[in-house]
Amino acid sequence: MTRKEALDDPQIAATAWGRFRRIMACMAAGGVACVGAALFFLYWWTGALPLHMAIATTLGVWLTFMLGTGLMALAFLSSGTGHDEQVIDRAKDEVPLDD
Repeated sequence: MTRKEALDDPQIAATAWGRFRRIMACMAAGGVACVGAALFFLYWWTGALPLHMAIATTLGVWLTFMLGTGLMALAFLSSGTGHDEQVIDRAKDEVPLDD
């Protein structure tokens, strides 16, 4: 990386990571709503849930939701700050293109 831009600039990095944290906080609330919906559905479908099933469902739904959210948010963070353009493709001259 020869250019100083994207997440190398402290001001851009602070703004981008602040936005990332806001997205994750909002989506954590969305994850809680999904957990509530999943627990409600299971209760409606099967009746009273054993404690261990409720804990496993809560952790499984919320962690899966947050993992997907985190990965997508990081992809948008990388793309939105121009960090992706800093990658140097050393193999681009070695691959023949069929025109």
